[in-house]
Amino acid sequence: MQERGFGSDNNSGIHPAVLEAIIKADCGHTPAYGDDPYTESVWRKFKDNFGLTAETFFVTTGTAANVLALSACTQSWNSIICARTSHLHVDECGAPSKFTGCTMIQIDGENGKLTVPLIEPHVCGFGDKHHPQPKVISVAQPTEFETVYTRKELCALADFAHKHKMLFHIDGARFANAVVSLNEKLSLARDSGVDVLSFGGTKNGAMLAESVIFFEHELAEKFKYIQKQGMQTVSKTRFIAAQFDALLSNELWRKNALHANEMAALLARTLREETGYVPEYPVEANSVFVRFGEYKLRALHGKWFFYDWDSKGLCRFMASFDTTEDDVTALIEDIKKY
Repeated sequence: MQERGFGSDNNSGIHPAVLEAIIKADCGHTPAYGDDPYTESVWRKFKDNFGLTAETFFVTTGTAANVLALSACTQSWNSIICARTSHLHVDECGAPSKFTGCTMIQIDGENGKLTVPLIEPHVCGFGDKHHPQPKVISVAQPTEFETVYTRKELCALADFAHKHKMLFHIDGARFANAVVSLNEKLSLARDSGVDVLSFGGTKNGAMLAESVIFFEHELAEKFKYIQKQGMQTVSKTRFIAAQFDALLSNELWRKNALHANEMAALLARTLREETGYVPEYPVEANSVFVRFGEYKLRALHGKWFFYDWDSKGLCRFMASFDTTEDDVTALIEDIKKY
């Protein structure tokens, strides 16, 4: 087994600068539950990066970020619209429905993306007591296939949601990778009309560091109670705050995401040029989907860790902030060998 595989950016370690920030924060006693100077400081950095209206809360997992964010936006009689392939629907063990009580409406979209024409038929029944009331459009940026919504596409979804008095949520576990892909700033979320963003740190070089960012004060006001009931009120908040402080300093978040994206692009390009395999989906962030035969899959799994995505040979190779060109070269050589 290689020291670094291509299974997930969750599999990578902690970026050295982030680890150093944790160690520096491990100094004496400070007030708990966010009343510490580290948390106060990083909240200002979130406002600098996401906009003055951004109100940020820390949680420890991406599932918690998504589920509790949606809990703040909904009542049990509401419905949440998402892609059928979304992490929200496929990989959170029914937690969104359990905690919100909402109906999840799953829609098929090309390359994992939702569009207004796809959503429109499902936004109906307002005022009908027999019908779940549409309340949130939730998309992943990037999608589960690592395709990226443009600013125009995000604005269209947000405008449609607001036109129908709905809210727009982004699952942004890899939001940094999408922002880098678009050559945008983190303020893309606010600028494109997002109401609440689940912004991930763990996949960008942190550890147990996720956040929920509200751009509307009314939504944020009640979140501390939802967070507590959801068992995500972290006592030693300074250690999460210190990690985000490191990521938001000197644009480390951008450097990490850019490197991961570049390694995925290198893998995709070399696959085409040296093996003839063509990625199944556009490579717009930090993963490459490719379809292999059964023999090659078995042989590669004997040496590399990566995920099979379906039963027909589709697999995913994901780059991380610490993936190297040597890792990509070694993987390509084995793909050619087998």
